[in-house]
Amino acid sequence: MRVVVFRHVRHEGLGLIEPVLRRRGFEILCADLYRPGAESPETRDAAGLIFMGGPMSANDPLPYLQREMEIMREAAGRGQPVLGVCLGAQLLAKALGAQVRRNPLPEIGWFPVELTEAGAADSLLSAMNRSETVLQWHNDTFDLPEGAVQLARSERCANQAFRVGPNLYGFQYHLEATPEMIADWCAQDAQCGDARELDTPIDPQHNRERLAYLAGQVFGRWSDSLIPR
Repeated sequence: MRVVVFRHVRHEGLGLIEPVLRRRGFEILCADLYRPGAESPETRDAAGLIFMGGPMSANDPLPYLQREMEIMREAAGRGQPVLGVCLGAQLLAKALGAQVRRNPLPEIGWFPVELTEAGAADSLLSAMNRSETVLQWHNDTFDLPEGAVQLARSERCANQAFRVGPNLYGFQYHLEATPEMIADWCAQDAQCGDARELDTPIDPQHNRERLAYLAGQVFGRWSDSLIPR
């Protein structure tokens, strides 16, 4: 069984998702279409597709983002599971016809998200409490695609998680981030302008154990849904 992972920068990889997939015996194929000369992989036979984050906008006229949204629509058309994280969630929303736009306020750091009634009952997110502190790192937000179910929200950003049908998921927040990843993001030139504007530095170790538990539960349930019964 194979999962294809679309990355957009070197430092935004699978993080805590990777060991979950490995423990279940999945082969992981990383598709870095942002790299010059990279070829689009065959995705039709994949058990699932994951689209990670990145500092670019879903509205940027980048050919590889356009190709990824085509792949998302193709996957949706054949009922193939898709998971979008941060930029990946924004791309999924846009691929399905929704608008991506600037959020009134950035969310960078540790913020609470609240599950909706649908989120509390969702097969993946029911592992979470109704309120959880999670890592956020985004300036953009998205409207919900037609037919989407809102699963989570926050004070600064109305749409934090959604599901379309049984197996298309978008998460604005970062359950997958390890402390090492967070420290790296803070040091990246592409990110440090945002981080410098914060009132207090981001603590990469904050909520470490809880985030690892939630990642294991949420991504474990998503991975289990890919395994044929």
